[in-house]
Amino acid sequence: MKMRSIFRISLLLLPILFQLATAAPPVTKPGCQNRCGNISIPYPFGTAQDCYANEMFKIVCRETANESAPRAFISMINMEVLNITDGAAIVNGPIMSSNCSDRQSNLPALNLTGSPFFFSFGNVFTAVGCNVRALLTGIGRQVVGCDSTCSADSNQKTLLYGQEINSLCADGNCCVARAPYRMQVFQPSLDTKNGSEDSSGCKLAFLTDETNFSFLNITNPQALQGWRSVPLVLAWMMDYSIWRYDKSTMDCKYFLYESSVSNVSGYECSCSNGYEGNPYLGCTDINECKDPNRHSCLGITKCVNTLGSYKCEVNKYWIVPILVVVIAGILSLLAGISWLYKLAKKRKNIELKRKFFKRNGGLLLQQQLSSNHGSVQKTKIFTSKELETATDRFNENRILGQGGQGTVYKGMLEDGRIVAVKRSTIVGEEKLEEFINEVVILSQINHRNVVKLFGCCLETEVPLLVYEFISNGNLFQYLHNFYQNEDFILSWEMRLQIAIEVAGALSYLHSAASIPIYHRDIKSANILLDDKYRAKVSDFGSSRSMAIDQTHLTTNVQGTFGYLDPEYFQSSQFTDKSDVYSFGVVLVELLSGKKPIISSTSQETRSLATHFIVLMEENRLFDILDVQVKEDCLEEEIMAVANLAKRCLNVSRKHRPTMKEVSAELERIGLLHRKSIVQQNEEDTNEKSTMVERLCNWDAVPISATCDFDNARSVQSTVAEPLITYNTL
Repeated sequence: MKMRSIFRISLLLLPILFQLATAAPPVTKPGCQNRCGNISIPYPFGTAQDCYANEMFKIVCRETANESAPRAFISMINMEVLNITDGAAIVNGPIMSSNCSDRQSNLPALNLTGSPFFFSFGNVFTAVGCNVRALLTGIGRQVVGCDSTCSADSNQKTLLYGQEINSLCADGNCCVARAPYRMQVFQPSLDTKNGSEDSSGCKLAFLTDETNFSFLNITNPQALQGWRSVPLVLAWMMDYSIWRYDKSTMDCKYFLYESSVSNVSGYECSCSNGYEGNPYLGCTDINECKDPNRHSCLGITKCVNTLGSYKCEVNKYWIVPILVVVIAGILSLLAGISWLYKLAKKRKNIELKRKFFKRNGGLLLQQQLSSNHGSVQKTKIFTSKELETATDRFNENRILGQGGQGTVYKGMLEDGRIVAVKRSTIVGEEKLEEFINEVVILSQINHRNVVKLFGCCLETEVPLLVYEFISNGNLFQYLHNFYQNEDFILSWEMRLQIAIEVAGALSYLHSAASIPIYHRDIKSANILLDDKYRAKVSDFGSSRSMAIDQTHLTTNVQGTFGYLDPEYFQSSQFTDKSDVYSFGVVLVELLSGKKPIISSTSQETRSLATHFIVLMEENRLFDILDVQVKEDCLEEEIMAVANLAKRCLNVSRKHRPTMKEVSAELERIGLLHRKSIVQQNEEDTNEKSTMVERLCNWDAVPISATCDFDNARSVQSTVAEPLITYNTL
């Protein structure tokens, strides 16, 4: 009685367990009864006309007096239904018996032939009893069955078909075999094994669902005496003609089973992944987004349902905050990187400036300037940023000129001063020494005819000098027609004044400065002209400050060809007389308007100084004079300057005058020139009605004639003899 109660409870729990295991609730046709007691009735089953697919799927609900709930039966095969799922129905299957006192032996076979139902592959064929040989008959030539034993000795158990599953009968008195697939006839034979002593015992055989086999206690056949049925799984297949197949929403398989006993064919269908419902009525899409357990969209993403599936998209309400956060993060990152880069660059620039300052001789320059009686206070040390701003980052359009020692840029300081910034092109140790010399020398000089140094910069890779801007270029450009301006003529008076000013500046450098300074590169290109055409001596890169009566011995000759002292070129000894020689060449340039190196028609070159000396000795000064000089016709002054130039160009430096003597002589010539102009103005005032007769009598010579320099007296250069005889005023 106890075992029977357990079995009945198990049968009552089976529908509930199967309902919980079902993936989707059954679906019936609209308006049709969907339940019979506790059993759901899905299509193709139904309880009324037009609610089932055909008569084979008709369900009959039967009321019983002893039970409150009606019971469902498949009308065609008259089997009670315990549960219906997709493609399977669990029914109460019969228990076949032999030689059992309270059971009817030789029950008729369970034959499903002609129906869409067949025994599912999930069933197992089970025999109960001692020394029983159970076989399935009515299945053609197949041999399916098993032998049971009277003990748990597995060696005495025999498997006649299929996979060994005798583990279900571990305690003996039973055996289990896998039932053939799509079998429609269940007709077992129960016999005693050959030679068995026990042939009169009770024998049972049945088909049951393997998944529910654990509910049964069949180790003792007597315990099953009260059982009339066991759970049996029936499968079915649908005829294609009675329903519509939609391959986009359902998965269907066609089966054809042929045997000597029956032929079974049809479709088994289920809804595809992402769809639910009854496949024989139509599958509907599952909205996974309504069930958090069906999708994996978390955080800022939202679930978007699609046919048969879903996708995760960024929630639009999060887009703006995300963009703000991302952009803010990127900007913060970029700002941090930029700040770190600027900080690293700033530190690098500071270290680089220190390196350049030291390499460019900053310590040496500070020492030199500090030892020159406070001159360092007159020289400003500019920062690289100041000069970059002043020159528009050294724009090519600001270039004033280029030379062997560097490039000069025009700039404007913050206080509005126009300056010239000299940027050295070579930073070798030799050129660096020249740069230091130029700074030190210019810091000591305070003369109106020497370019004024404002300061320097040592923080850059190449040293920079800042000095006053001279607006009108250099003398070389005016003498040799670099400026094609017919309105401006470099008259003799202007040439004489330039010579006087340059000579005064050099005399100051040689004599009046605290320490004698030798320029070492006097030439017309280094004589600048300001807005009033006053001369300014520039480019002191090669200069040297020397002790009195000291010469400078160099290993490399420095200067410009055409201006070099021949003795310095041969001996490498530079003295104050070397500057005198170079100034003599400039005087000849002022007289002749020719370059220091003359190119002849035969492509040969010769020195202007040598050519001038030859013409002076041959009394042919007229042949070399510039047209503008000849037109002014100041014969006495021109002869005096020419003789002075001849003395400056003496091959022997001891026969050359000093710059102090040259400056004094030019001052005298300038005084003579001014007196002649005053006298000329007085004669013009007294003789208003007549033409003033010029120094040369133009009526007495041919029209093409000019001043007669051929008969002019050639003054021999001596140190003691004065160049010009002046009348006492």
